[in-house]
Amino acid sequence: MQTLVLMLIMAIVVLGPSAVIAVLGHATITALGRNPSSASKIFMGTIVFLVFVEAISIIALLVIFHLFAT
Repeated sequence: MQTLVLMLIMAIVVLGPSAVIAVLGHATITALGRNPSSASKIFMGTIVFLVFVEAISIIALLVIFHLFAT
């Protein structure tokens, strides 16, 4: 039972940031399509957002591994 719970939580932790990255990619392409001259500002915002999303994902995985360590 504990393994099933661990697999479910890990799936949520992986799929959550993946969905956020997909939405961010769509929003970035849409913004670049509307205003290509602001590419540098959009690029910096995208990079910062990606760093935070990946950090949250890694921290969540570490917490899960710590909680379910045997």
